[in-house]
Amino acid sequence: MEENQHRLTQFSQGAGCGCKIDATVLKSIIGESTHGNAWPNLLVGNHTNDDAAAMLMHNGKVILSTTDFFTPVVDNPEHYGRIAAANAMSDVYAMGGKPLMALAILGWPVDVLPTSMAARVLDGARAICTEAGIPLAGGHSVHTKEPLFGLSVTGETDEAHLKRNNTAQPGNIIYTTKPIGTGVLCTALKRGQLEEAYYHTLVQQMETLNSIGSSLAAISGVTSMTDITGFGLIGHLLEMMESASVFASVEYHQIPVMPGVLHSIGQKMIPDATYRNWNSYNAHIHFEPGVDVMQAFNLLPDPQTNGGLLFTCKPEATDEVEALFNKDLTQRLYPIGTVEASGNKRIRVLP
Repeated sequence: MEENQHRLTQFSQGAGCGCKIDATVLKSIIGESTHGNAWPNLLVGNHTNDDAAAMLMHNGKVILSTTDFFTPVVDNPEHYGRIAAANAMSDVYAMGGKPLMALAILGWPVDVLPTSMAARVLDGARAICTEAGIPLAGGHSVHTKEPLFGLSVTGETDEAHLKRNNTAQPGNIIYTTKPIGTGVLCTALKRGQLEEAYYHTLVQQMETLNSIGSSLAAISGVTSMTDITGFGLIGHLLEMMESASVFASVEYHQIPVMPGVLHSIGQKMIPDATYRNWNSYNAHIHFEPGVDVMQAFNLLPDPQTNGGLLFTCKPEATDEVEALFNKDLTQRLYPIGTVEASGNKRIRVLP
């Protein structure tokens, strides 16, 4: 089998983080599990909707553990491996940690796709692990009908630097670190409608590590943090607000959008996951007059693959946060709203 005969995205029903199970369905699967007092050192487990599990060790360190994998989001095998690896590590960074090592998770239809393509996926993942300063130390593989790839990542942080997604406070400023729209652009790619210039921007963003999360965690004024993935900006913001019993006011014109996204929306390049996300979250959103609701429908629930960090910050800590981003010019900072103590709907979208 020749590699150039195959486009990886044609073997995936849902691209990248867009293949996630719907949030409402997922809740019915997981149920209302709590860890009670059975594991007192388990600081974060499946009783929350956070990004990684967190276990407190006797030396004051917190071990972080996460896993993430998905179907192909691009056709190039190396890029697929790099994106999947960066996306998996993002969960550790979103908790304020640093990765220590990773294990690969590979599902491959060996009777349909060349194994040399799978080897290139692993090559891409190793390159990102090297960039992050960790080994790809092993893994597990199975024969599947669709290609699947991702990592199980172990990380660590200090207990004082552990960041959660349920600790936002009224008066906080809401920031994100990457433009949105990867779901739209990946859909255009899958349909053969994405321009070359937009492809390079898309891949570059999805391969960019969210490593600045480790430094953000050392700023005490940063009150909560998560990353934006398959549930879209609006879904992950809603998780943060609901779990902290607070509300958000978002300035729509401040939300950064990737180049080419609005053009692709005009061509109806909308992922199926956008509709699933919208149906799960729209009852909790209020749009003020002046917001283009149809455009917002296509953007806010757009499933992101290795999207930006989403975090809240006390106003008095903004100078420290901005100074951090000014030192690392590979990372961007976008203020998009504020946390409120009350509201009619959990998220209010302003023009």
